[in-house]
Amino acid sequence: VSTQSTGTKNNEMDPREENVYTAKLAEQAERYQEMVEAMKKVAQLGTELTVDERNLLSVAYKNVIGSRRAAWRIISSIEAKEVERNENESKITKVKQYREKIESELTNICNDVLAVLDSHLVPAATTSESKVFYLKMKGDYLRYMAEFSTGDVRKEAGNKALSAYKAAIEAASNDMLPTNPIRLGLVLNFSVFYYEILNSQDEACTLAKQAFDDAISGLDKLTDDSYKETTLILQLIRENLSLWTSNKGNEDDGDKDDEDD
Repeated sequence: VSTQSTGTKNNEMDPREENVYTAKLAEQAERYQEMVEAMKKVAQLGTELTVDERNLLSVAYKNVIGSRRAAWRIISSIEAKEVERNENESKITKVKQYREKIESELTNICNDVLAVLDSHLVPAATTSESKVFYLKMKGDYLRYMAEFSTGDVRKEAGNKALSAYKAAIEAASNDMLPTNPIRLGLVLNFSVFYYEILNSQDEACTLAKQAFDDAISGLDKLTDDSYKETTLILQLIRENLSLWTSNKGNEDDGDKDDEDD
């Protein structure tokens, strides 16, 4: 046994490998901010990420922002109820301050990931798949910013998200099959953007239904692994279509995007 291990104990990982391994450790420990910091270092190397690295980066940011998006929804609901009940001013002020604290954290996370995307990941993308992945990600985080923003900030975030999603859709339509999970995930989130941020139910349903119909016709050509991932996203698209058509004219916060794991 000692002979087999000779010469391997002192092998050191290069910085990229070390940061990827750190990110994997942080994921297992559910320490997602540390996972983000490790993967940012990999992204800042200025070279194309592997599929594994790309997914690690996405998972890291998704978990960091996911808990805060959920917290914002809860506190915003409590604030609305306190105002409706005409609670005393001190309670309303406290809950407002707490909401604004969460919004500040959300803003910082969104700006952080958008800077990494614009400065490193999008410019370094060499394949259609990675380009679509990063443009979708850009649209998603601009959508998140629009969710909690108001006025000109919401409008600017919405316009930028729309541009990112449209660029991603154009690239995906040219180079990816309708059954590609990344393309379908893009359509899923873009349609949610139309419905929730732009209040364009018709656009949301048209986009989602077309993608659903196109993908269904190609399911018989997929391998088992691709079939499972594709049908999972198609199910989310179908659930949204059912929700949106049955609740026409009513507000609902139950829309599904591919961050709702």
